[in-house]
Amino acid sequence: MIPLITLDDLTAAAARIAPVAVRTPLLPFDAASERLDADIWLKPEMLQRGGAFKFRGAYNFVAQLSASERARGVIAPSSGNHAQAVALAARLFGIPAVVVMPTTVTPAKRGGAERLGARIELAGTTTQDRMERAVELMHAEGFVMVPPYDHAWIIAGQGTAGLEIADDMSDVETVLVPVGGGGLSAGVATAIKLRVPNARVIGVEPAGAPKLSKARDAGRPVRIPPSAGLADGLLAVEVGSITFAHHERYVDEVVQVEDAPLRCAMRLLLDRMKLVTEPSGAITVAALMEGIVKPRGRTVALLSGGNIEWGGLAPLVADA
Repeated sequence: MIPLITLDDLTAAAARIAPVAVRTPLLPFDAASERLDADIWLKPEMLQRGGAFKFRGAYNFVAQLSASERARGVIAPSSGNHAQAVALAARLFGIPAVVVMPTTVTPAKRGGAERLGARIELAGTTTQDRMERAVELMHAEGFVMVPPYDHAWIIAGQGTAGLEIADDMSDVETVLVPVGGGGLSAGVATAIKLRVPNARVIGVEPAGAPKLSKARDAGRPVRIPPSAGLADGLLAVEVGSITFAHHERYVDEVVQVEDAPLRCAMRLLLDRMKLVTEPSGAITVAALMEGIVKPRGRTVALLSGGNIEWGGLAPLVADA
């Protein structure tokens, strides 16, 4: 039996990150509310330091290392957002950081990690490629690994976003959260269910990378074939065993979204909310606007990040 994080773990993480993290607001999403005849709100994690929710978990993890562990420096495999989060946490603690990113990493995500002082290593295109190279470097150079999602400290840190939703909207009835490796969705679902038990939590993943759906069908994490798609931050080939245990307990439903609606959701968020959202971050809004998820009561769509710059954004939204 895998132990699950507790409300005490979540509140401790919230206190730990409070001096350095942004407490992102809940924003009324009038354009969606009017179209859907519903009460839709946004949790915009692109306003978080590092441009995505990942800073919450990375800082919570690094803060709990011993001084001697931190002195060794940290290493992290990442498609982009976790890399920037670990780089920022390391900079705040004044320690070295190495990040292992895919050869297909976007310029915005690579540039963000470089600006934060991380050493960049490139390895393959899959999560397995990145993890294998990170493990090699960890053993060769003595770094401490900061897992991207499958660790209780990471899950608790990401779950602080869910605590904030529950604090700001105690009568929330539906929460949509993106699913990659599962750290964010596991943490947010746990926080919501422990604080607002009657709310439903819906995980949203790319149709081309349905690793949580496959895992739920099998009753355990299963590895899916590597895939490509716009939502590069959600293309993990397998959910973690720890995150899966949380999903099984706390996530009510999992849905999939194709690539095309992501462009429309990004454009809607830019035009109506003035929010720059990367495809992975817009997937929850796409699920609502496409009718894949029907809002019930006060509904919050968590936007996981906005690490995209003009060169990548313009061609995605120009014709949406």
